[in-house]
Amino acid sequence: MKVMQLLPELNSGGVERGTLEIARALVKAEHQSLVVSHGGRLVAQLEAEGSTHLTLPIHKKSLSSLWQIRPLRQLIEAHQPDIVHVRSRVPAWLTHFALRGIPKQRRPHLISTVHGFYSVNRYSAIMTQAEKVIAVSDSVVKYITDHYKNCPPQDIVRIYRGIDPQAFPHGYQPSAQWINHIYTLFPQLENKFLICLPGRITRLKGHETLIELMERLQTEYPNVHAVVVGGADPKKKAYLDELEATIQDRGLREKITFVGHTSEIREWLAFSDIVLSLSNQAETFGRTALEALSVGTPVIGWNRGGVAEILSHLYPQGLIEVDDREALFHAVEQHIKNLQPVAPVQQFSLDDMCNKTLDLYQSVVNRR
Repeated sequence: MKVMQLLPELNSGGVERGTLEIARALVKAEHQSLVVSHGGRLVAQLEAEGSTHLTLPIHKKSLSSLWQIRPLRQLIEAHQPDIVHVRSRVPAWLTHFALRGIPKQRRPHLISTVHGFYSVNRYSAIMTQAEKVIAVSDSVVKYITDHYKNCPPQDIVRIYRGIDPQAFPHGYQPSAQWINHIYTLFPQLENKFLICLPGRITRLKGHETLIELMERLQTEYPNVHAVVVGGADPKKKAYLDELEATIQDRGLREKITFVGHTSEIREWLAFSDIVLSLSNQAETFGRTALEALSVGTPVIGWNRGGVAEILSHLYPQGLIEVDDREALFHAVEQHIKNLQPVAPVQQFSLDDMCNKTLDLYQSVVNRR
């Protein structure tokens, strides 16, 4: 097979990571892998792993992107992929118009992946207008069936995102050298019960809830410390300043540490005693929660979206009713008093995701 994946850019994020994972699986299975995007820092890795990158500015949510319809059509006609797989709305619209200019018998099969709970409108509906629509969780299947009645349920295929269990092995512990380095940078973490909130610094990730929780915990459990693992985009600096001012006002300066952007997420998840998932909106999957459970760290999170699906399968005692601050406090308290073991994760593997996606490609090609 020859498969062409389309996405806006190749810098960082879940969509980008998923694109590289499928590209790698295609190459490993001796298929041809093409990726079309505006480019980015992951292009070098993509090409080193055997895929071909085709640069096209299909990343802007503006009318000027319509100029890319003809170049995209020319790319598709030149490379003649069996499958075109769109992963984002602007590329999906451009592909929609590009394919209309190609005779039906020469058009590739069209597959989309719905990665997010997009705003419900005509613009987002394009993601459900493909031969097969991949949903990354049951929550996304429900979102599509609830809001896009024109998408036949039999055309929706749920394929969970996955992680490599060898990259996040059960019982993993950071090296003594890493731990000593962290204690040098952040001496306040030594001999503490660590609560980790991973994720970018945005209003969606529940930092205010963490601050409230820490304010309540500090009197009874002075040994508890929170680490916020994730950086702030320059555009979010005002929000970061706001959080730090709140922490200062509530006397929590010695109780909450921001470690900034890091590529060592596995180390931090394993180093922490518990991990929280407190997003203000449902997450479509919840990869970080899965990574934490995979290394054996308990996760406590709101009972919604993809995180709820992961916890219900792997660690149901970590599920808390949405926004129930009292239940959150008691669940954390229980873990401080009696840390519970997490069983080795047998589900949500990267191999499973890749195999199911490639099987779907093959079944669509075989139908012709």
